[in-house]
Amino acid sequence: MKRALFAGCALFALAGTAHAADAPAAAAPADAPVVTNDVPAGEIVVTATRRNESIQNVPMTLQAFGGDALSKLNVTTFSDLLKYTPNVTFASNGPGQGQIFMRGLATGAAGNQSSGTIAPFPNVALYLDDQSMQFPARNADVYVADLERVEVLEGPQGTLFGGGAEAGAVRYITNKPKLGKFEGHMEGSFGGTAGGAPNGAFNATVNVPVISDKVAVRATIYDDHHGGYIDNVYSTFTRRATDTGAVAYHYTPSATNQSDNGQYNNADQVKKNYNPVDYIGGRIEALWDIVPDWNLLVAESYQKVDAEGTFASYPNGSDGQALGNLQTTTFSPSYNRDTYWNTAWTLNGKIGDFKLVYTGSYMTRKIVEQQDYSNYSRTPGGMYYQCSGSATGFGKGSTYCYSPVANWNDQIRNTHHSEEVRIQSPEGKRIRAIVGAYYENYKIYDIQRFNYTSIPGCTQAQITANVACVGQVSTYPGTTANEPGLEPSGTTFGEDTQRGYRQYAFFGSVDFDILPNLTLTGGTRYYNYKEFELGSQFETYASCYQTLACPVVGGGNHSIDGDNDHTTYHGFKSKAELTWKPADHTLLYAVFSQGFRPGGFNRRGYYILPDQNGVGQYFRPLVYNPDKLTNWEAGIKTDLFDRKVQFNLSGYYMVWNNPPIGVFNPAGGYGNTSFVTNGPSYHIKGAEAQLVARPITGLSIQGGITYNDSKQSSAPLLPVNNPASVNFGQQLTYYYTGAGKQNVLSPFGTIGSITPFSPHVQASLRGRYDWSTNDTMAWFVSGGVSYISGMYTEPSTYPTSTGTTTPGSTVYRFYLPAYATLDAQVGFKHDNWTVSIFGENLTNTHASTFTSTAQFIKSEVPTRPLTYGMKIGTSF
Repeated sequence: MKRALFAGCALFALAGTAHAADAPAAAAPADAPVVTNDVPAGEIVVTATRRNESIQNVPMTLQAFGGDALSKLNVTTFSDLLKYTPNVTFASNGPGQGQIFMRGLATGAAGNQSSGTIAPFPNVALYLDDQSMQFPARNADVYVADLERVEVLEGPQGTLFGGGAEAGAVRYITNKPKLGKFEGHMEGSFGGTAGGAPNGAFNATVNVPVISDKVAVRATIYDDHHGGYIDNVYSTFTRRATDTGAVAYHYTPSATNQSDNGQYNNADQVKKNYNPVDYIGGRIEALWDIVPDWNLLVAESYQKVDAEGTFASYPNGSDGQALGNLQTTTFSPSYNRDTYWNTAWTLNGKIGDFKLVYTGSYMTRKIVEQQDYSNYSRTPGGMYYQCSGSATGFGKGSTYCYSPVANWNDQIRNTHHSEEVRIQSPEGKRIRAIVGAYYENYKIYDIQRFNYTSIPGCTQAQITANVACVGQVSTYPGTTANEPGLEPSGTTFGEDTQRGYRQYAFFGSVDFDILPNLTLTGGTRYYNYKEFELGSQFETYASCYQTLACPVVGGGNHSIDGDNDHTTYHGFKSKAELTWKPADHTLLYAVFSQGFRPGGFNRRGYYILPDQNGVGQYFRPLVYNPDKLTNWEAGIKTDLFDRKVQFNLSGYYMVWNNPPIGVFNPAGGYGNTSFVTNGPSYHIKGAEAQLVARPITGLSIQGGITYNDSKQSSAPLLPVNNPASVNFGQQLTYYYTGAGKQNVLSPFGTIGSITPFSPHVQASLRGRYDWSTNDTMAWFVSGGVSYISGMYTEPSTYPTSTGTTTPGSTVYRFYLPAYATLDAQVGFKHDNWTVSIFGENLTNTHASTFTSTAQFIKSEVPTRPLTYGMKIGTSF
């Protein structure tokens, strides 16, 4: 934070000097639209259809925020944006660790561990200009600085944006360099967090003409420190005879059958305001006007997000003790460090009357995350690797247990190369068309390590002395590996994988004016995905006892290369629109659209859920297939009362088939690792209203409300697909354990139940009043409220848990109660300076945005507490 504040003070001082010396005119607002004959001044121009159009002329449900509006709303992160985007929800474990959902198109969420390998690709696309930034369960948290606008496109966008935009897309559009104009802007803020640490932020932008009317450069930097607000408090970890692991191994903990006399605590990790986060980055763009009608834009972006600690609080600590608000008890260092570099290029030109756009980009993203996993040590799976003796198989004799302190560590590298060319026919013609081609190469390199083996690692001396110890596990010999060979001592389980796809696509969209005010649009996209997964899964097991290196064959060691995980998906997805303009400033439309996303692979397939003869009945699939979405939508966009009121209303009905569902339920017989399979069908219907009103000079009111009803329409059961089972060909309804016959808990939910992360109602309302006291002084006051109704985190058949006992899974179903947040701001403008005082989450709600047992203890990711501060900005 000091770095941000010092930089801010220095640059503000320089800005003041420049202002006094040069006295330039005030810059135009960052979101000032390009005014054309078709776009009234004051309306945002968007490119949702790959054309420059007024938002009121685009026949779809669309939300857009100009750069000036984003600054006025203090939006810097996706969590900030979420307050103003009804029908968008977010399952997040922290900054850069979340999944975006739209219109209730979700099947649940989980922890981030192994997400690079096992999580399905997202169904909401995230773009920085034309570069896709999406990632399984970890969409990049692009910092909002010097943006022209943010667009939120709802519903399938498969024709123009492809497979990642099945449910919709979020697009961050940057401000481009301006030829022949020197300008800049700086902004800084500082303040506090209720019950937490101080905050400080700074960003600066400068636009410099290099060659008059030919070359210009625009550069932006930012440094934003969010103070922590969750306290990691002192706790002991006491093994209990009632722990499920102790019960499974008939173990009664005592001071004599544990290391350190069974005394374990987190004293070395105790810290107040445990979860600070820093956003540091910048962007530089160069625009070259080559010849008339031809220009080249090159951009380089960098961002680093350093999120320390955990962003979840625990209702109960690791020994079951009740905790206070915003407290946790973790035993291992925890952090998430997320960095990306992105290079992008765009060539714009004209061939005759036809516009041509060629754009490409290459991104490298690196993520390193570690989280505490000590509470897993209470389960049979956790204790297995921490206790020696005949009960676990690590040696003989009575059970002796070592430290329960554990963690997982995930190291991810993602490369993303894309190129697209589009040709657009002349505007103003009765028939207009856009055609294009797209290429994408997407790769994830993932090394996931679960570190909970606390039985000492072996040396030759220990083996000779017959001391309890275990050897090191390794990647599977001969397989693809990012780091081949032995894993670090203490690593129990994990995977070293590479996955991704190459795709090419061709798309086209044609508009035909049946009448001057009646237009029919049709479009389609052919896609071809070649998807793969390579690598291996590794696991410590009993044969690792008293050996330097674990034998490869046995346990969960598995060659993913040997599964031949290669597949191709191809097909067409289409869109049709009918648009009618019965009067000026009124648009009615009807839309049919289709969306899709690619399927994926599981790490390992094997039989689970044994029958009465002990034969596994269900083979966990190696592959899950793409899902598809069909959308019917109609709406109206209109201006009323001499254009003082802008009102948009839309309704939609969608059918979602074959969505991927993650399954992890060791206590239910599904095995001790997660897998993904295709699930049931859902029918979703809803409506959305948007309002912009300017009833009197200086007063603006904006709001939106959505109603969404997402219902499950089928409830399939898993099949008995093992020919060796006596129940082969039947539906899987029961399995057998040592305790006898057990009912199978379906992971698919029940007919009529609601989809996860699908609140019935979301709403946002904000207002602002501006007035002047003289020619150089203007004042403003603003406020806003956002509301989200209650929702569930998983399908209806998932188990529930209070979290005060040892969870048997990381995936439980919780209800997230409704909540509202309130923000306000007051300030003034004097010459080129703006000063404001703001408060966010004024009611200081700690409502949970995601409750889970992701780390084998009930955790709640709360809204950020009340924050307050002062913001100062200047333009030159």
